[in-house]
Amino acid sequence: MLTDGVDHIATLSHDAARLGAFYAAVFDAEIGETRPHGQQGEETMTVFRIGPHTELNVFTVPSSDEADRQTPMWHRGRLDHFGLHAASPEAFATIRDRLVAHGASDGTVNDFGGAWSLFFRDPDGLEGEVLLPKDGATAPPA
Repeated sequence: MLTDGVDHIATLSHDAARLGAFYAAVFDAEIGETRPHGQQGEETMTVFRIGPHTELNVFTVPSSDEADRQTPMWHRGRLDHFGLHAASPEAFATIRDRLVAHGASDGTVNDFGGAWSLFFRDPDGLEGEVLLPKDGATAPPA
């Protein structure tokens, strides 16, 4: 393979500060400053560093209602949801506890064969997933 991961995921939001507070609290994300973006002057971009090589690039575009579109799975457009790789079983458990505390997940851990999976919805309604490879483990991380 010629790549070694995802550099960034671009998403739209009406409130980058609220969204940034969520990702900082749950995932220890580093939230950059909001900067103007684009040629028309109405757009902004805020970078959320969510991993050593991965960012969420959060755009606000006041004239767009695309951030409101959250229909059922497989009907959300080209980007349906995204998956984050937990750094360790302990990190997976911490993220799970934080997501439940924020009301972003019911805490259900799914067995997807080679990985444990936990779904969540961020404050904008975008669905995300946290995955932890099993590496021989027979029970999900507590």
